[in-house]
Amino acid sequence: MKVLGTSGPLTLLVYSNSPPFSYPHSSPSIFSSTKHCYNLHKSMAACIDTSRTTNPSQLSQRPNTSQPDGNHFRSTLFDIFMAVLVEDQGIIKAVEEDLKAAKERDPACISYVHCFLNYKGFLACQAHMVAHNLWSQGRKVLALLIQNRASEVFAVDIHPGAKIGSGILLDHATGVIVGETAVIGNNVSILHNVTLGGTGKASGDRHPKIGDGVLIGAGTCILGNIKIGDGAKIGAGSVVLKEVPPRTTAVGNPARLVGGRENPIKLDKIPSLTMDHTSYITEWSDYVI
Repeated sequence: MKVLGTSGPLTLLVYSNSPPFSYPHSSPSIFSSTKHCYNLHKSMAACIDTSRTTNPSQLSQRPNTSQPDGNHFRSTLFDIFMAVLVEDQGIIKAVEEDLKAAKERDPACISYVHCFLNYKGFLACQAHMVAHNLWSQGRKVLALLIQNRASEVFAVDIHPGAKIGSGILLDHATGVIVGETAVIGNNVSILHNVTLGGTGKASGDRHPKIGDGVLIGAGTCILGNIKIGDGAKIGAGSVVLKEVPPRTTAVGNPARLVGGRENPIKLDKIPSLTMDHTSYITEWSDYVI
């Protein structure tokens, strides 16, 4: 399959070198949403069309708006996604970085195609980038509509005002919540049931700021306008209420730094890339397993 519109290596991998397209009997039904899309913009728009409730083969072409069913709504979203993706080339670059993140960090990801079509964490990130673009243009009602649909379809609730970098992995993704003023840096890995939230009814800048290369374990709550430093690791199930310095590990409820706040143990590798969730256990003499 030839794809026009981009020249990056991932484009070729997505459409020619990865398994399921090598199985002709599966493509017509399972992968029909993108098989007629000959550029990455259209394919991405089809994949993140979060109103997919009918035959996915219809998504490769602009739906018939004369029919009184959900086609008009689906067509509108598809056109919106296309317009934003064509206008903002930074999103397409981020798509490639997010694809790399899933393939390189998640051993369950069997191919780029697998991620591109089926990873709801990946798709939720792309839907958010479109919503954030619209939010930044002042088209807030439309941005919030996309947020709501993405939350319904992917079980991932990211406010369109949140700022998210590239190379993001939402592993499993179910239950991830990101508040309006949250900031997530580049090359961050986040597991399921993670909340980046506020601390109550306060308005304004009230959500966490996540640095580059951070790993956040499953079931973690990070609350308030606090900074998680570059290369930090947050253990699963932690409740983080205070700043976490760069290259340190915080774990527990409430979270504490491994090694203590005065002399925390420093990480020598980027945790979001190693995806090592348990290395801190060896530092706890009283840990029982």
